[in-house]
Amino acid sequence: MDIGMIVIWGILLIGTVVLELLTEQFVSIWFSCSSLISLLLATLGAPKWAQLSVFIAVSIILLIATRPLVNKLKKAPERTNFDMNIGRTALITDPIHSADSNGRAIIDGVSWIAVSADGSSIEKGETVKIIDISGAKLIVSKLEA
Repeated sequence: MDIGMIVIWGILLIGTVVLELLTEQFVSIWFSCSSLISLLLATLGAPKWAQLSVFIAVSIILLIATRPLVNKLKKAPERTNFDMNIGRTALITDPIHSADSNGRAIIDGVSWIAVSADGSSIEKGETVKIIDISGAKLIVSKLEA
């Protein structure tokens, strides 16, 4: 029995379990299982090459077998209230003169910084469509008449 390998596999097992608990993203669960099996092999006195081979093989097999399932189980990012404004219309209250110029738009009584998506000028009083939101800026485009 090689105590050094038992310690190495034990440290790897603890490290991957702690990493998994901290991230909650299924990034190291496969390596935790593989290191547990290799730890058992080291405890039983298996040679180092066998322990390492089993660790690599089990990790690859678990990754291939379970990755599609894990991707299905991951939660999709939830839309925020800001995201729900995309596609809506807003009223320009301060004109936008160019791509580098910020104007202001109002939506649901809230005033936002607004920039033109294509760099075109948009005058005060025009209604625009919200294309995207970048930070606290609305990316807008003129409504087609």
